[in-house]
Amino acid sequence: MSTLAAVDLLTRSLALRPETLNVKDGTVDVVLTTGAPVRRAGFIERLAVGPENVTIAARVPLLDAHRQTSIKDIKGRVANVRHEAGQIVATLHVTDPEALAAIERGDVTGVSVGYRVAAWAEARDPRTGERTRTATKWELIEASLVPVPADPAAIIRGTALDPQTVENPTPEVTSGEPPPTQTRAQINAEIRSLATTAGLGGSFADGLIDREATVEQARSAAFEQMQRRSAQPISTARVGPSSEDPAEVQTRMAEALACRMSGAAPSDQARPYMSMALSDMARAALIRRGEAGVGMLSREELLTRAMHTTSDFPLLLQGAGNRILLPAYQAASSPLKTLARQTTADDFRPVSLIRMGEFGKLKKVTEAGEIKALTTGEAAEGYSLETFGGIFNLSRKAMINDDLGTFSRWAAMMGRAAAETEADQLVQLLREANGAGPVMGDGKRLFHADHGNVAAAGADPTVDSLSEARQALRRQTGLDGESPINAAPKYLVVAADLETKAEQVLTALSATTVGETNPFSGKLTLAVEPRLPDGDWYVFADPAILPVLEYAYLSSAQGPQMASRDGWDVLGREFRVVLDFGCGAVDWRGAYRNPGAADL
Repeated sequence: MSTLAAVDLLTRSLALRPETLNVKDGTVDVVLTTGAPVRRAGFIERLAVGPENVTIAARVPLLDAHRQTSIKDIKGRVANVRHEAGQIVATLHVTDPEALAAIERGDVTGVSVGYRVAAWAEARDPRTGERTRTATKWELIEASLVPVPADPAAIIRGTALDPQTVENPTPEVTSGEPPPTQTRAQINAEIRSLATTAGLGGSFADGLIDREATVEQARSAAFEQMQRRSAQPISTARVGPSSEDPAEVQTRMAEALACRMSGAAPSDQARPYMSMALSDMARAALIRRGEAGVGMLSREELLTRAMHTTSDFPLLLQGAGNRILLPAYQAASSPLKTLARQTTADDFRPVSLIRMGEFGKLKKVTEAGEIKALTTGEAAEGYSLETFGGIFNLSRKAMINDDLGTFSRWAAMMGRAAAETEADQLVQLLREANGAGPVMGDGKRLFHADHGNVAAAGADPTVDSLSEARQALRRQTGLDGESPINAAPKYLVVAADLETKAEQVLTALSATTVGETNPFSGKLTLAVEPRLPDGDWYVFADPAILPVLEYAYLSSAQGPQMASRDGWDVLGREFRVVLDFGCGAVDWRGAYRNPGAADL
């Protein structure tokens, strides 16, 4: 099953501290690889380990679990790479004090190699029929200290369970007596140590001990278990210090990426991913999808493969972009949305609204006990959704350089553009027909003398002019034209030039007489819409009680929606923002307009 099975293995139990470790010089001998089979997605991979098969890069760094994010990931260098009896061994020069201390304690024993393959040999396993690929020409470009190596024999030499492989071994006899044999207790101890090192748990060791397995049988069983475990998707979905829910990891990575772009503080869950570059996140996405051979890919190769396969890396960028776009969109929203009612539409057909009137008053019951039916009027209003959109690009160069500033600026600008689009549509409703508004169901404009909701003469907002507006709202009647609905004003909406005057009017006064009391202090909420022409101001009722303006999104896409695809005209990633939005006037009784003193 592996090259280890072809020769007799001699093992010895040692202290946790490796015998080959020289703490003073920071050196330790390791087995880099034995060429053991490793299960990949759809095939078994082997490395040919002969001198004719392997070339050594001019400089081979020692890394932390194949990370290539920064110089902090470099733990030393690899030297004196040599071939010994079907395996490649080397001496590590460990320069990182923490890594050296972990090796000395025995916490780190696994080693893994990073390599670039120049030639493959394809075959089929004669016993299982599985596809095999053997790297017959490959270059060693890095080695890493890892928790669990893909090759179970790739460990630091001189630690417990270090297989010392010898071809046709001859036991050394020094006294003419047969070599000592291990006791059952010693064998059981080695089996438990083997299970601990391989991360297989106590139950695995107990089963082997109950069967009185030999150390060689235990090692073979452990190797098979590790192969099966590496073939499972959950084993390849390791990101950060533990295996977690991929959807949750995706959310945390998107948050970390957005925080890097915006400078915001991440949550405790997203903080571990803040140091990951785009290439690291691309590698993690590929690993979660079970992609093979990602450890030796360059930064550009990682990003290219992550973009062009079924990995979730494009969705990660899209999620981070939305985290920048939506706050910018919300911050730039028009105050008119506050005093309008929000709803959704299932499609792009006209939204028809049947506005029900009021019952008015109850009818007097006759002497015969007859209760008469009440009737109410109806009015129809409507509007339609429209689609708005824009495209921006994240260049290939920016992704390779991990330059997220451009992406952040574009996403924020798209958010503001979406908000500006909505605001423009709402303001256009009020400004239609030189401020008279859209035509309502009764054939008259929103603000019309017959509706009783427009000032007869323009004036700045004052106590007197606000009193006139409030009185007009209070006198609005139901659709029957008789029953008052007593609409209460809640919002004062002004153009930018009237903001100071409006604040002065709404500020509480320290009155010395009853006549000086400000009746509007604390009763109206000020909303400033700079897109309105100078002088214009309005009073609106609470939209939850008597809505005048209504806006809608497509029910399946509420707010601006970001999507992405591979760039075609440019090298990189194209991002598209689409907004399905519509608005209209649904009633006239909850709003009052004053054209302002400028129109006098």
